[in-house]
Amino acid sequence: MDEYIEQLIDLTDPATLRLRNMTVEEARACVLHGSADAVSEIDGSFALVARDGKRVRMARSLDRPMRYFLAKRREGPALIVSDRIDAIHQYLRAQGLDRQFHPSYTRMVPAHYVVELQLVGCPDPDPTYTRFFTPTRNALPADLDVIGRSYIGALADETAKWLGGLPEREPVGVCFSGGVDSGSVFLTVYHVMRKLGLNPARLKAFTLNFGDGPDLRQAREFLERLGLGLFLETIEADPASLDAAETLCVLEDYKPLDVECASMGLALCRGVRTRYPEWRFLVDGDGGDENLKDYPIEENPELTIRSVVNNLMLYQEGWGVGRIKHSLTYSGGLSRSYARTYAPARHFGFEGFSPFTRPAVISVAEGIPFTTLSNMSVDRLYSLKGEIARRGIMAHFGVDMPVFTKRRFQHGAIPVEHLRRRLGALESDYRQQYLATYQ
Repeated sequence: MDEYIEQLIDLTDPATLRLRNMTVEEARACVLHGSADAVSEIDGSFALVARDGKRVRMARSLDRPMRYFLAKRREGPALIVSDRIDAIHQYLRAQGLDRQFHPSYTRMVPAHYVVELQLVGCPDPDPTYTRFFTPTRNALPADLDVIGRSYIGALADETAKWLGGLPEREPVGVCFSGGVDSGSVFLTVYHVMRKLGLNPARLKAFTLNFGDGPDLRQAREFLERLGLGLFLETIEADPASLDAAETLCVLEDYKPLDVECASMGLALCRGVRTRYPEWRFLVDGDGGDENLKDYPIEENPELTIRSVVNNLMLYQEGWGVGRIKHSLTYSGGLSRSYARTYAPARHFGFEGFSPFTRPAVISVAEGIPFTTLSNMSVDRLYSLKGEIARRGIMAHFGVDMPVFTKRRFQHGAIPVEHLRRRLGALESDYRQQYLATYQ
């Protein structure tokens, strides 16, 4: 009997990884041979795959997607790994293997897990999952001042590490609406730059405006209240440029809110790229809502306040690996939906960063005793994010941060009814339109 010859094709780009405490090869060795605790020590933004014979292990951080597809060849199995579905399809087509492909046959590596596969051929065994990041829940006292200092302190530490790794003169753009998350990020970047002796003239606050959205007024008021209005730069866009088909191809997903958000991201990135052809680095506040559990529970019939406050990293990971509703194709939570931020930035050649996705910041968030602080009141739960961020910004930077009523990014640049008139709103339509690109 012929012996199988297994193959691993790694289409990820190691040049895009941002590792702070080890080389790429050291990190790969850690994923392949290390314990879960060892993998948790990898500091930075990464998507790593490593192989030893028939054994393959993969791991990723929350802020970058990682996908794989197991193809059948006469010689033996071939595992193709990439950050994108279309890259996998293009490789298979070039190898004459594309008849095996369907987007739903790809698998996403869930954030915070090491995924192990055995390339042994048909039948393919299920992968195994080992969690490498498990923050301790309810570790902090029910004191908003303590929580705010801890949360913004972690945000500042991660921001400082990121800024310290940038070329000295490179400009930094914050995707800015004046909301709690982008406001916290902007003020943290600004004050950390000053503390590190970096020139804050490198900094801009980019605000997307389609002409009639409320974000521009909010962003201007936020910065002018603090005497920082000179940092605001408006990126004007035409609603006619919004194209659901383009967004679906870039995003490679069909959840309506993520399609809307990615559409705004594409518009903002396109505008910045047109104005500044050489700009590289963007910072955003994605993950802030997930950390402080600030999503409208009433919009999701599957959720109750009890499920939100009692499940570890529910908004970051969804229902979780091994649960009935966990999607093998997409994973869940922000592990799935961070593509709404990652993909538009990569599409236009930007390198993005959100400090809210870093484990140190999530660890603080998971340590917040939400049950005690909210007293199981939905309204009280919603009020916590602004209060925590405001107190933390004051404690660290001596600034009274404005806090406005929550609004989604995609509903601030353009009124929601105008947005949905242009893009549509049905998940079934988006799904059908996306899948049609591979028919």
